[in-house]
Amino acid sequence: MKTDVKPAKYIFFTGGVVSSVGKGLTAASIGRLLKERGFKVAIQKLDPYINVDPGTMSPYQHGEVFVLDDGSETDLDLGHYERLMDIHLNKECNVTTGQVYASVISKERRGDYLGGTIQVIPHITNEIKRRVRLIAKLTGAEFVLVEVGGTVGDIESLPFLEALRQLRRDIGLERTFYIHATWLPHISATGELKTKPTQHSVRELRSIGIAPNMIIARSDYPINDALLEKISSFCDVLKRAVIPMETAPTYYHVPLKLEQAHVAEFILKHFKQNPHQKPQWRKWKKMIASARNPKIKLKIAIVGKYVELHDAYISVREALYHAAFKHQASLDLLWIQSVDLEKGNRWEDLKSADGIIVPGGFGSRGIEGKIQVIQYARENKIPYFGLCLGMQLMVVEFARFIFKERRANSTEFDRRTPYPVIDLMPDQKGISDMGGTMRLGLYPCNLQPGTLAARAYKKESVNERHRHRFELNNVYREALEEHGMIFSGKSPDGKLVEIAELKDHPFMLGTQFHPEFLSRPNRPHPLFNGFIKAVIQTNLE
Repeated sequence: MKTDVKPAKYIFFTGGVVSSVGKGLTAASIGRLLKERGFKVAIQKLDPYINVDPGTMSPYQHGEVFVLDDGSETDLDLGHYERLMDIHLNKECNVTTGQVYASVISKERRGDYLGGTIQVIPHITNEIKRRVRLIAKLTGAEFVLVEVGGTVGDIESLPFLEALRQLRRDIGLERTFYIHATWLPHISATGELKTKPTQHSVRELRSIGIAPNMIIARSDYPINDALLEKISSFCDVLKRAVIPMETAPTYYHVPLKLEQAHVAEFILKHFKQNPHQKPQWRKWKKMIASARNPKIKLKIAIVGKYVELHDAYISVREALYHAAFKHQASLDLLWIQSVDLEKGNRWEDLKSADGIIVPGGFGSRGIEGKIQVIQYARENKIPYFGLCLGMQLMVVEFARFIFKERRANSTEFDRRTPYPVIDLMPDQKGISDMGGTMRLGLYPCNLQPGTLAARAYKKESVNERHRHRFELNNVYREALEEHGMIFSGKSPDGKLVEIAELKDHPFMLGTQFHPEFLSRPNRPHPLFNGFIKAVIQTNLE
């Protein structure tokens, strides 16, 4: 047991040239490299937007809202962190400008600043630094990785970058390391990759007072040695610290690419730190090999409301891949807009699918299209997996079938429905604020022995993450059960239905929670694993 706890070391990640360059994946992958070497690692995302959290933001603007155990609604990058590093994060791991300013203004109103003038420097930057250093105190991490959202040059990022500059002074050069991820554009007319945008980005970063220790050079094309030398020379970074990162087949290849580039060794040498253990990549490489050499190809339809932006369902997509890796299957994902189905379009695509998923969502647009899909899956014995809203609509469709009443519905979509089989949770009635007011975070679920869910989990009880306001109306529970619906997962007091499934169907199951948030690349979620297994078995019959 270690008794000589040393101060945490900090690795800061910034991005340049364009957004979505892969800072989050890079940070998570480097975190994985350090974890493989036996270090305790924590990670944090600093988001420049003024929203308090992404909970009320449109998926079209921000992609998926990733929910943590403690119920925090966070940026989708925290999903990358948890999946790649196989850790559980908390609310302190996602900081937004809105949170920072709300905290400072609250302190000012209480008189904490003794009537002083409140300014970006030092008050806002001090609050950012406090939150960054808090992570080490809460977790006891040896390494704290901090990603700044956005791109260097964005005006909203400046307070965060200034705070990180100050932290180098506060903590010391020997405990800080800066990594800058940039993009090398390809000019098709000349067949060249250009380093000039990277040079400008680093110059902008240096003008703020931050000199990167390492540059991750991202590209869709191979980066030759001459370009690496050029970036090293013009950006004043050691050549072996300019890491080429060509776009990988999947982001699960990135940790191995960084391992091959000896990134961890370079970082640890900077910190004068020896690894606690030798990294073990055997299982990870086996997973990658399984993805490269599939034995079966499956078509899975994801029927949703925001399918134009795949990031809106990124955890669902990745959870499907995790299960496919285990079964050595390749996936052809069919992204189908439910509104198109209502118009009679895309049905040929849907009918070509081996399995169907209806993920979570809010609002009435496209609801009837999803219900039609569920009816099709039920009648044709197509494996179906409903997540949150997908479970609620599975209940609605079954209620319409057994009651012979098309007006059966959720009160979210029809407040006057004569059969409100899905209704607002009692403690949600009267709530007007939208942000952070749902049933959020980790809740227990007891499983009914002998059911599909129990066989998948191989446990009597589990804990899963929630994000919803509406629940199955217990008034209709008995009638639904009499006609073949099984409520295989319930809250410990039995009052809330967590999992519903149908008898005499290869796999028709819906969860009130979001199992996708707890899936890991080399440890797929049991229900996603069960779904893919059922799809394969049905496909072989």
